[in-house]
Amino acid sequence: MCCNDNLNERNQGTRTHRALDLSAIAGMRFFDPHVHMTSRTTDDYQAMADAGVVALIEPAFWLGQPRTGLDSFRDYYSSLIGWERFRSSQFGIKHYCTIGLNSREANNEALAEQVMELLPAFVYKEGVVGIGEIGFDDQTAAEEKYYRLQLELAKSAGLPVQVHTPHRDKKKGTSKSMDIAVEHGLSPEMIIIDHNNEETVKEVLDRGFWAAFTIYPFTKMGNERMVEILKQYGPERIMINSAADWGISDPLAVPKSAALMKQRGISMEAIDLVCYRNAITAFGQSGQIHEKDFDQIREVDQAQKFESNSILRGGQQPRIDKGTIIIA
Repeated sequence: MCCNDNLNERNQGTRTHRALDLSAIAGMRFFDPHVHMTSRTTDDYQAMADAGVVALIEPAFWLGQPRTGLDSFRDYYSSLIGWERFRSSQFGIKHYCTIGLNSREANNEALAEQVMELLPAFVYKEGVVGIGEIGFDDQTAAEEKYYRLQLELAKSAGLPVQVHTPHRDKKKGTSKSMDIAVEHGLSPEMIIIDHNNEETVKEVLDRGFWAAFTIYPFTKMGNERMVEILKQYGPERIMINSAADWGISDPLAVPKSAALMKQRGISMEAIDLVCYRNAITAFGQSGQIHEKDFDQIREVDQAQKFESNSILRGGQQPRIDKGTIIIA
């Protein structure tokens, strides 16, 4: 197959991915437990709300280039529990986050030491439902050191852990991540192993961990493949996410995958577990997730401001739902 054929095949895959009819899952609720909304626009928030996404979790991660100082971490973590949480509320979506030192930046040990001292000031904040995303990238000694330290922080805080599995040598990195978590005395039911594929899922489930899958164009996991995994393993302890970030990604990956699952004969009960319920169960161990909050936040008042800033621009008129509940 020539290069042009490869490109055409990939582009066709993108069109197929985006052409799914969402009317088949109208009225369903979705929870995206891994999506980097800092990288997305308000249009994405609106589209997610329209598609039935009622709640999401935004894991702390790197920004595409290394941070150069501790204050940049402090400001970023503050935005996850502040501005981004507010911005999400303006579209009727409940926003949670996980806080941690990502594996890439763990390799800057001088800065990583400072970040470890900063983390306890954030992990107990309202809306923080876990430590994450942490784990391995290049599987270096430094990455392991700070992974271990953050597992201990999770134990102290009584929070679930959201584990990033490496893109390279994934099976080895996934097994090692689980081995270390068990070594530190964490229960597998408190650990969400993310970015799984066909190579890792069996071991993750067999060992009692949560298996999360990222539905991501061209890489990680496609929604067609995800359907086949569900048919083989069932929906127990499995969840899907979009991980939508600054790369080629789709913030509607969860509802679109649900539509495909229904089309391919997956039961509504199974779809609900994988696209909604399991995320609540896993991250709800933080004590911070309550479904009644999803209903309250659906009543939007876009006339509100955060630190004197609004999501509106120019002459845009705010959406104000009757009986709006003010969100502090």
